[in-house]
Amino acid sequence: MRKKMMFKFGVTVVVLIAVYLYYVHDVTQDENISLQKEEEDIDLNHEPEKLDGHNDQLGEPDEKDTGRPIHSSHWKNGIHLSVVACGDRGEETIVLLKSAVLFTSEPLVFHIYAEHELHPMFKQKLDYWPAEYKLKFLYYLYNITFPTDNTQEWKKLFKPCASQRLFIPSLLPDVDSLLYVDTDILFLRPLDEIWMFFGKFNSTQLAALAPEHEDKAAGWYNRFARHPYYGELGVNSGVMLMNLTRIRQSTWLDSLMKYYKEYKLKITWGDQDLINIYFHFNPDKLYLYPCEWNYRPDHCMYMSVCKDIDLNGVSVLHGNRRVMQNDKQPAFKAVYTAFKEHNFSSSIDEDLLKNLKKLLSKTSNTPCGQIGPLVYTKHIEEFVMVEKNLLS
Repeated sequence: MRKKMMFKFGVTVVVLIAVYLYYVHDVTQDENISLQKEEEDIDLNHEPEKLDGHNDQLGEPDEKDTGRPIHSSHWKNGIHLSVVACGDRGEETIVLLKSAVLFTSEPLVFHIYAEHELHPMFKQKLDYWPAEYKLKFLYYLYNITFPTDNTQEWKKLFKPCASQRLFIPSLLPDVDSLLYVDTDILFLRPLDEIWMFFGKFNSTQLAALAPEHEDKAAGWYNRFARHPYYGELGVNSGVMLMNLTRIRQSTWLDSLMKYYKEYKLKITWGDQDLINIYFHFNPDKLYLYPCEWNYRPDHCMYMSVCKDIDLNGVSVLHGNRRVMQNDKQPAFKAVYTAFKEHNFSSSIDEDLLKNLKKLLSKTSNTPCGQIGPLVYTKHIEEFVMVEKNLLS
């Protein structure tokens, strides 16, 4: 009888233990599933930006720990290039970045401010560039950010997002110097050479720009502006060297805010007008470089007015008014097309340069084509010659 009772008791204990273990396992599984779902939700809402194909995470620009390798050789010794892309400007931005890596020997750091919808495209393109070129650069993607109360007003100031550039000094606090360019830019020579202008700054200069015009008869600012502007003809803001450290130490942002309130009903070209107003009142803070570093259709659409290119050729091509895509200035479109069609795996000499000369030959009867193809090919040919000498 006693043995029978002991047996029943043992069975009961085993059943209770089994129930307990089942319950604990079930709860733990539910908790794991819940935790996994929370982690998935976090990943969906906070997708990290990818950095130069190495899967490094990039924090928000205003965080103390940005995840950027600020002590790396690229960061300390490289050329920092920034561009702002919105709307349909993604593809031409990729072509711009391609022109930068093709010729530049120094390490590059790209700071790309873009609407969030464009981020996947930039990642897809840049992450799949050949390894030999990817070793040259790091890249960072940032959302469009205006650290001010009236964000929408600044965003729509001129072209979509163009005024973002005014806030870059405060958004990149750990960058000393930067080359800002519009998306419709092509580099026809190494960036190392425009970067050297920083060495020509005096103790007060904090930025470098090229004149808006060379000819008073065709000047826009001297004929139409209703606000102050730099010098006799104003400056163009499409290719801008910026000493960010000096800018942060100046009255830059406060002054721009003040000028915007005072002149917002009188400005036509948005952020460029504000920059002109700033340097009108602070002329000692601007270094002026020649038109070859910001060569635009204005320099050749009626007659050739940028005399620097006769000897030096075009260094930086600026296809404003969308001439890179439309048919208004075929020479500019020819250069853009050659860079766009160039395959990284092909020779610059046998592919890019050969195609460029072919396309330019068809523009000889157009205003910006009749000045001759050499002004557009000079520096590329010099680059090819140096490369051949190094290999021989």
